[in-house]
Amino acid sequence: MNILAFRGSPRKGGNSDTLLDAVLQGVVTGGGTPDIIRLCDHKISPCISCGGCDKTGKCVVDDDMTPLYEKILNTNRIILASPIFFYGITAQAKAFIDRMQALWNRKRLLLEKGEYREDPNRKGLFLSVAASRGPRVFEGAVLTMKYGFDAMDVRYSDELLLKGIDQRGAMADLKEQLQQAEVLGRKFVSGE
Repeated sequence: MNILAFRGSPRKGGNSDTLLDAVLQGVVTGGGTPDIIRLCDHKISPCISCGGCDKTGKCVVDDDMTPLYEKILNTNRIILASPIFFYGITAQAKAFIDRMQALWNRKRLLLEKGEYREDPNRKGLFLSVAASRGPRVFEGAVLTMKYGFDAMDVRYSDELLLKGIDQRGAMADLKEQLQQAEVLGRKFVSGE
């Protein structure tokens, strides 16, 4: 099974990357094949709210997001990993999610034509780490991801959210959480 995994952090090898790598170990162990995309390596302009996708379900902005739409539509499992920046996902991940407006319109247009078919096998997984230990630190990010996955026509099926991960490289020392992440990756592939 092909898995589309998005690295949302601007920092290579940071804590959210370490968490995602552990999940991907589980994905591979479970028989999945990950396609890993680092969002910072792509030029993804923000949504300009032009309405260009309202009638076609296709974004009129031609940038590195264009080929990602096809990848999203052709996979059953999507993972996005992002650290928390000011109680939300990173700017790079948010620009990516905002550009899902085109896929939301695509889904709406198919519904209006009676051609939409829900695929319950399409699932999304959100991974996040936060330095803060605030009781509501993940609320905004989770809501953004739920709506983002919905626009991708992917069910928000699971999450792994870890707070208090403050120092650079701290995630690598959390063996129990990394083991939990690997198990989650295996389950995500198998659909358990």
